[in-house]
Amino acid sequence: MTPVRLRPMNLADVGPVMALETALFPEDAWSQYALLSELAEPGRHYVVAESDGEVVGYAGLRAAAPEGDVQTMAVDERLWGSGVGSALLTALLEEARRRGITRMFLDVRADNPRAQKLYTGFGFVRVGVRDGYYNGTDAITMLRVDEAGGSGHKEDR
Repeated sequence: MTPVRLRPMNLADVGPVMALETALFPEDAWSQYALLSELAEPGRHYVVAESDGEVVGYAGLRAAAPEGDVQTMAVDERLWGSGVGSALLTALLEEARRRGITRMFLDVRADNPRAQKLYTGFGFVRVGVRDGYYNGTDAITMLRVDEAGGSGHKEDR
């Protein structure tokens, strides 16, 4: 597989993104309508990761300065552990900074320690729990406060 490149998501990406979404989150996948609605919102920023012309990951940001949310993020299982998730999250955090976001929130499944580790490595801390948020599975709410600049990734500190 060739190196992954990130670019803004466009309407042509909706099909491949939905294929990944339903494969990775069969119990609680977003609908195509939800994704299209997100892409139409002015306070949103979505990116895809692409390799060999194939969408292998995606992520989305909701920005309403000074706060923002990681709306969604996913990487094709074949590339787990390859740095694609870190690249996507870095892209969202850089865009958030450009938009004046200093407090970034996200929800992550309580049964997904791999994602929790990624977010913790970028300076996110647990601030709450949403009981049964993901079709009966709890969500851990995390927050990252960006006062000093930088990506927040532990290697940048």
